[in-house]
Amino acid sequence: MSTQEELQEIDEDLARLRAEAAELRGQVGEIGPTDAVERSTLINMADEREARAAELEVRREELLKRLGDE
Repeated sequence: MSTQEELQEIDEDLARLRAEAAELRGQVGEIGPTDAVERSTLINMADEREARAAELEVRREELLKRLGDE
């Protein structure tokens, strides 16, 4: 896989992860105040997606730097 292809794949993954995290956070607001377990689960899932997105951002920056060096 070329650097450009990997960069495109990362951009797609970032968009998907960010959308999923936003959707999960939106669902937290829709849950009734008594369902703390489900709310906590949704928050944890959103946090996991945001952490993965942060990892992909680092990788994306590395790829951009590599492209700049080529």
